[in-house]
Amino acid sequence: MARSPFTLAAAVTAAMPGAEVVGARALTADGDARFDSAVASLADGREVVLRAATDEETAGELAAESLALRALTAGAREMLPFDAPEYHGEVRVGEARALVTSLIRGFQVAEADIPAGPGAAEAIGAAIAGVHALPASVVRGAGLSERTPAEVRAEVRELVDRAAATGRVSARLTVRWREAVEADEIWHFESTVILGAAHAASFVFEDDEVVGPQVVGVIGWHGLSIGDPATDLAWLSSAPDAADSVHLGYGRSALRSPDAALPIRARLLAELEFARWLVHGTKTHRADIVDDAAALLDALADGVRDEDLIPRARRTSDVDEAMSALDSVPAHAAPAADTSMHTDAYDPGEFYGADTRGYDIGASEPEDGAVDTATTAAQPRLFEPEDPDVEETAADDTAARGASADDDLATGAIDLPEPSMLIEDVAAHTEAQQHRAAEEEDAQRAARAAFQRWTNSSSE
Repeated sequence: MARSPFTLAAAVTAAMPGAEVVGARALTADGDARFDSAVASLADGREVVLRAATDEETAGELAAESLALRALTAGAREMLPFDAPEYHGEVRVGEARALVTSLIRGFQVAEADIPAGPGAAEAIGAAIAGVHALPASVVRGAGLSERTPAEVRAEVRELVDRAAATGRVSARLTVRWREAVEADEIWHFESTVILGAAHAASFVFEDDEVVGPQVVGVIGWHGLSIGDPATDLAWLSSAPDAADSVHLGYGRSALRSPDAALPIRARLLAELEFARWLVHGTKTHRADIVDDAAALLDALADGVRDEDLIPRARRTSDVDEAMSALDSVPAHAAPAADTSMHTDAYDPGEFYGADTRGYDIGASEPEDGAVDTATTAAQPRLFEPEDPDVEETAADDTAARGASADDDLATGAIDLPEPSMLIEDVAAHTEAQQHRAAEEEDAQRAARAAFQRWTNSSSE
């Protein structure tokens, strides 16, 4: 049986010694039916809210909120672009735990009624960004929970596995969720301070004649912790019209690097609330909860039949583009350029000290020191001495070559093309080679660019 506002208001004096209660009324805004709640008017003009737990779950929430509100020091509250309830004390109402906090005046808007565009939606986004901008020391100093991206991912994986083990989750949803869990690119985020249990009723508004409704207060701090910022945006699946505007307002006010995967994780976490409800019903052996959760999951599976949680179209097109670019790369490299010197004035012996006279430069080295006289006689020699005695002497005594340096040596007859023709051929060959190299470089550059776009789309 629900307690009356007057009964609850009478308990305020126990939580706030010296306070004088002069009136009581029901709490209409944020009237969570899970709690017995009332607004008490004090003699000094203040109004406070008392909420009493109705079961163990709500008692745990009140204990967590009591700790969170006390963690919001004066310095932390100054950083927030809105008001947060002030902690005034705790008391027992019968056997139930009760928490007394200050009242934030204003109005709330249901999820389905939040309009898109400037005003309420963008103000909500800015308010969430304000929470996420709080220093981590606010949470750590109070000993509240903290989860890294890896821990968040592990918790999601475990929840998916436990839900699938009940046999009440369709294969379509199981595959959908597991693909998201295994997609590394969506789990690269920075943990932030989060409300942890944000929903539309968490935001209290006042009208502004110029810009529309603005958030003046945020309530429901029992989930204060460090974790995935997407947690505070998961509820937007119930406000599809306003979701984009909320994300826009959040992006404009966020002080951290943009998180392209934030909407994807927010959607995943929203869907997993049904899985969490199913696991809860299974754990508590509540067949009614299990059946309710299974019906919700079946409806969800039908609703997302043609919708990918992680977009694939752009990723597939980039892969195709990359493969096409790779196909245009030549299978073999361009032939090496001919860098030989086309002149009869070049004597390698002058550089390497080798005796090149009387030998064919292009001939292969004979094996075992044997000389193929037939081949040697048939091939033209680059140098032909006029005096036969010089040739015989050169074979036995290298010093004789130095003595014959003053001999008049003439080159043999070599047919060479006209200089102008040779230059034109070399120029044409060089131009063709450069053209092939340019085509190959363009193809490789296109392949690298396509793969880079693919990689970037996957990290987003």
